[in-house]
Amino acid sequence: MKFGVVVFPGSNCDADCYHVIRNVAQQDVEYIWHQQHDVKGFDALVLPGGFSYGDYLRTGAIARFSPVMPAVIEFARRGGPVIGICNGFQILLEAGLLPGAMLRNRSLTFICETVNLRVNRTDTMFTNRYAKDQILQIPIAHGEGNYYCDNDTLKRLQDNQQILFTYCDSEGRETEEANPNGSVANIAGIINEQGNVLGMMPHPERCSEPILGGSDGLGIFLSVIDWCQGVSRK
Repeated sequence: MKFGVVVFPGSNCDADCYHVIRNVAQQDVEYIWHQQHDVKGFDALVLPGGFSYGDYLRTGAIARFSPVMPAVIEFARRGGPVIGICNGFQILLEAGLLPGAMLRNRSLTFICETVNLRVNRTDTMFTNRYAKDQILQIPIAHGEGNYYCDNDTLKRLQDNQQILFTYCDSEGRETEEANPNGSVANIAGIINEQGNVLGMMPHPERCSEPILGGSDGLGIFLSVIDWCQGVSRK
């Protein structure tokens, strides 16, 4: 299958995603410059991390109006797989493809560390390579990763099982201490109601090879590939 990695001015994890998809997952991949107006020919899209447009105004607020975004939105509405990582997650929120918003970390500082994530569902196109309640170790690197939504939105996310990843301790408990940024309900990653758009603050592309200290993040990319190619692992 063919992935497209969208590149905005200020993206800095695009090459990492490209490398993992091409050299680790062994899939076709191309960069998509933000000024392009279509995403024809791609089977899945990745919005990588970074500081699009210097994070002016709000994170993702300017990138949401890039020429490529109407095509990304239409691709998602047709059911195409879209992964937004860190800044990519922020852009998906600003574009309305996912509910909620991002606030400054509760510490008001930039955080760069490895955290524990619990996998809450395994029947999605992004998590079918994992086991239910599996604990992943994946790095974060952000200053505005404090996910917020109102109570009604949170209830919908919970009722629809749209919360894929939550910050947890080494035993899988969603404690306040295990929450690095103050996100409501320890949320680290969510999907849309249709189940084809994932936004997550942790960086799976930074832990997809043993040489980097772990490969827990690779399963997200492999899950999408298996899903799109009709491979069942259950």
